[in-house]
Amino acid sequence: MLAKKAIPLTLAGGQTAGAAPHYRRHFRFGLTVKLALAFIGLVSLVLAVSGGLDMWLGYDKAKQVAVQMQQEKARDAAGRITEFVSDIETQLGWTTPLQWDGLPLEQRRYDLVRLLREVPAISDVAEIDGQGKQRLKLSRTAPDMVDSNIDLSSDPCVVQAEKTGVCFGPVYFRNQSEPFMTIAVKHDGHQAGVTLANIDLRFIWDLIGRMHVGRTGYAYVVDHHGRLIADPDPNLVLRNTDWAAKPQVKAALASLNGGPPVATGQIAGEHDGSKELTVFAPVRRLDWAVFVETSLGEALAPVYASLYRVATLLALGLLLAAGLGTVLARRMVVPIRRLQDGADRLGSGELSAPIVIHTGDEIEILAERFNQMAAKVRESYETLEAKVEARTVALQTSEQSARDARLAAEHALADLRQAQDRLVETQKLAALGQLTAGIAHEIKNPLNFVNNFAELSGELITDLHDALAAENATLSPETRAEIEDLAKTLSGNLAKIVEHGRRADSIVKNMLMHSRSGGGERRSTNLNALVAEALNLAYHGARAEHPDFNVTLRRDLDPGVGECEVYPQELTRVLLNLFSNGLYALRQRQRGAPGPGYLPALSVATRALADRIEIRVHDNGTGIPEPVREKIFNPFFTTKPAGEGTGLGLSLSHDIIVNQHGGTFDVETKSGDYTEFIVTLPCPMAAADAGRGGEG
Repeated sequence: MLAKKAIPLTLAGGQTAGAAPHYRRHFRFGLTVKLALAFIGLVSLVLAVSGGLDMWLGYDKAKQVAVQMQQEKARDAAGRITEFVSDIETQLGWTTPLQWDGLPLEQRRYDLVRLLREVPAISDVAEIDGQGKQRLKLSRTAPDMVDSNIDLSSDPCVVQAEKTGVCFGPVYFRNQSEPFMTIAVKHDGHQAGVTLANIDLRFIWDLIGRMHVGRTGYAYVVDHHGRLIADPDPNLVLRNTDWAAKPQVKAALASLNGGPPVATGQIAGEHDGSKELTVFAPVRRLDWAVFVETSLGEALAPVYASLYRVATLLALGLLLAAGLGTVLARRMVVPIRRLQDGADRLGSGELSAPIVIHTGDEIEILAERFNQMAAKVRESYETLEAKVEARTVALQTSEQSARDARLAAEHALADLRQAQDRLVETQKLAALGQLTAGIAHEIKNPLNFVNNFAELSGELITDLHDALAAENATLSPETRAEIEDLAKTLSGNLAKIVEHGRRADSIVKNMLMHSRSGGGERRSTNLNALVAEALNLAYHGARAEHPDFNVTLRRDLDPGVGECEVYPQELTRVLLNLFSNGLYALRQRQRGAPGPGYLPALSVATRALADRIEIRVHDNGTGIPEPVREKIFNPFFTTKPAGEGTGLGLSLSHDIIVNQHGGTFDVETKSGDYTEFIVTLPCPMAAADAGRGGEG
């Protein structure tokens, strides 16, 4: 019986299922390792993402806290320096009463001595009169000077104090080591002089030295040239240290001088390779800057602590994930191995031996699917040959039917293409012939009248001259002058008639050239003249068909367009199609409900661009709806009534512009408002003409 017999199945490649399968040997991971790695990877990813976010947020927060603290310290120091200088300015103001030079010398000396006693930072102080002469000077280190009349009228600080009332001089170093600055305060009254004091800036050192910013933070002050004024290490100040080259100092001074603003909290490198978090605050009145710096390690200490916590949690998570992955994998390995053994039996042909697994999960469902598959294989094996033969016959029949259908479709497609080509040519010739015949018929009669009037005017002028010559003696001068004036008028009429006759003849010739088959030769053509001629031709054709139709024509032809290498007959065909479509849209809107004040207008504009020519045809007609716009370049698609359009005009025009001339053909429209076709033609000659025009 089939249920008791092993069925030898033939596998792909001719191998019998009962034979031992040959597997390619390559390194494999067990399920236990894979699950453990999956758990480890998942836990690592979660912990890494969480730790990364924690560190990123902690970094920003730690930096903001450090920057805020340093900013407060810097602003406090800058405020104290400003207060220090302002106090000295106030003390100097006591020595500048109105008419101070009228006071006794001893009174003035006493005021300056009291000033030196109350303001220890003042090294020396001098009184300068309105003419810039030094009248009195007291110093802590030099003898007093009375009425020395030293001329200080050109001293910059004296000059500035006379103008602005107070002067804060630049920092200078005595003996190239000790920082000093000059403060001058103007006396009350007109040209009353100033009080000039030299300030020992070493008194600021105590202010900077008492500042404490964490464990490693410190502060220092530089002037507007970047020279060090105050620092916790006095030796640096006494050496007249210049820190203008430091990046943080350079950027801060640049911002104080109107340069780009500096971001709050910069990270700068020191000469020893360490990183510092630096913040500065300006001393506005003195153009100084107070810097507060802290080592980056101290500022980011909370971030490093968070990093250690994340690393510890990651290690614990990896151990836990490895243990859980191993336990789960071992619980899955036993049923999977049973499933593997059952699959091997099915592969060897033992279709009657079911796979028995009771795990209550997907593995049990998979085992049931294997058992169902084995039952179906037993069932299908018995009728396999009959099904294969029937299927083969059905496939052969279907293939023959498909082949016949394909041949029939190819023949039908070929016939359709031939019919389409013939129809295209027929419609093109019919449309062109109808347009040419109609316009030529309407122009023929005016052209005959033009020629007849020209001949008649010539004869009248000749007769008039003969009559004038015969009656010359009998005519009065007034009559002869009037007759000569009439003769000139007739001559002018004749010239106009000849001009319009030639123009009409040119139009007829162009119409005949347009009606000829073939694209003609590519030659240099004046595009403005071609556009104007095509516009006139289309307009007269529309007027011939609808005499009551009036439209405003607007021409904006760029003189710089010049000549371009094109196929003039094909381009004329495109322009005629665009103008005709625009006139048709204008007439359709005029016949409908255009609204009050509507005036139909057709505009054409040419523009000479860098290496191409742009032609825009605009009408304020019916516009093109959005669903129709997507199909206007499709062959045989038209919205005109039967007999008024073939649906080939825009399709052929698109092929002529894009394929034949290598240009572009675009359309902009708004339904019920306007339509504008934009044609661009490559024309290197336009760039050359533009260049020559610029030289001229």
